[in-house]
Amino acid sequence: MKLSELERLQTYLRQRFNDPALNIKARPNKDDSAEVYIGEEFIGVLFRDDEEGDVSYDFNMAILEIDLPEQA
Repeated sequence: MKLSELERLQTYLRQRFNDPALNIKARPNKDDSAEVYIGEEFIGVLFRDDEEGDVSYDFNMAILEIDLPEQA
């Protein structure tokens, strides 16, 4: 993805999640996806899908059970 596209996505996600610490970084050797961070913590991957000129984005975030709070 181009730098301008990453900047637009970062602005959108910062506003959507109300979190100025959210950052999007290009992935080495990949042009169809980027990494998403909150501060220095990696939280997921953002994929670009360009199907017949219709561009969309898919945010993929894995949540490990060990990271969840204990059940009450």
